Amino acid sequence: MTATYHRADSENGDHIDDPAEEALFVLTGDLNTTGNTFVVIQPGEDDPSWSASAAVADDGGHEVVRRDTRRHGHEVMTSHDRGEIAQDPTIWMAARTCLGRPASTSTYF
Repeated sequence: MTATYHRADSENGDHIDDPAEEALFVLTGDLNTTGNTFVVIQPGEDDPSWSASAAVADDGGHEVVRRDTRRHGHEVMTSHDRGEIAQDPTIWMAARTCLGRPASTSTYF
């Protein structure tokens, strides 16, 4: 099955199409400081206009980076709460337009 809206890929090769918050929670829980330091979430299309990533931070927490080239947005958030690390990009992605999904009227970034 291919991604309808977006996909998540981790450094170690794990891949999930259209990941829900729970799947992102699992993927970020598998991150470590040696061979699986990040996960990237982006639309399942060529030349995506937005992406979000979660990476292991130096202090043992996680850093989430959200980019949206259409809206000239770039935000960084850090947290030690894995639930927040999974929830933040999930909410943010819901406001993105991808693969024919209607544009959101949300003003969230």
